[in-house]
Amino acid sequence: MAVMNPMEQFLVEKVVPLPPISTPGLGSLDLSITNSVLFMILAAGLIVGFLLFAARREVLPGRMQATAEFLYTFVDGTLTGGIIGDRGRPFLPFVFSLFLFIAMINFLGLIPLGFTATSQLAVTVTLAIMTFAIVLMVGLARNGLGFFKLFWPTGMNVFLAGFLCIMEVISFLIRPGTLALRLFGNMLGGHIVMFVFASFIVGLGVFGMQGGLASLGFLGAGLSFALVTGLFVLELLVAGLQAFVFAALTCIYLNEVVNLDHGH
Repeated sequence: MAVMNPMEQFLVEKVVPLPPISTPGLGSLDLSITNSVLFMILAAGLIVGFLLFAARREVLPGRMQATAEFLYTFVDGTLTGGIIGDRGRPFLPFVFSLFLFIAMINFLGLIPLGFTATSQLAVTVTLAIMTFAIVLMVGLARNGLGFFKLFWPTGMNVFLAGFLCIMEVISFLIRPGTLALRLFGNMLGGHIVMFVFASFIVGLGVFGMQGGLASLGFLGAGLSFALVTGLFVLELLVAGLQAFVFAALTCIYLNEVVNLDHGH
């Protein structure tokens, strides 16, 4: 019987090979469409299609429109409005898009033959760096040199304040890493656990087919199936929760620089 490797589901493979493009200074670039890229494109397309279909402004909203309005109100009231406040409205499109994009990628990874792009560190790092860059640009644009007050604690002697300032700078700079690793680790770990228990179903089922006492393998396979079902439901919750956590942390970081002059 072939050995099942739980890491095979995360392998990035070319789906649409394209010839490499030569660029000055960067060498040859391979722009082939991989399974990771394909599912990110699919996620973006599904979101755009969903919003276009839901934005028909019917007098009596259908399920699609009601769902879209609920998601929009949820992000506006709980994330941008709830965390940043009145100044968070300009960032609503970005946070809303980020939340939907990550959630859709996570959900697509749970369908049969799906691929979880957020289980790739390159994807989560890119999302984290993009978020960090926006926070940095907003902070400098709104506060100028006053942005650096974010790192300097007040009401302390110079030596203690200097030490805490170094800690604050380090904490600020590692935020992209923590954002990326949190999303990456949760999606990677959950899928590995599901794969392991799913492999028990196959292995114990084959063992039970030998008859005799080995038939008890069917009982183990049934228990494994129940566990996989429960884990799948849990992964659905985790998929949405991780998108919410990423968007919420984005709002927390934006709140620090947007409301810096308010002492938040």
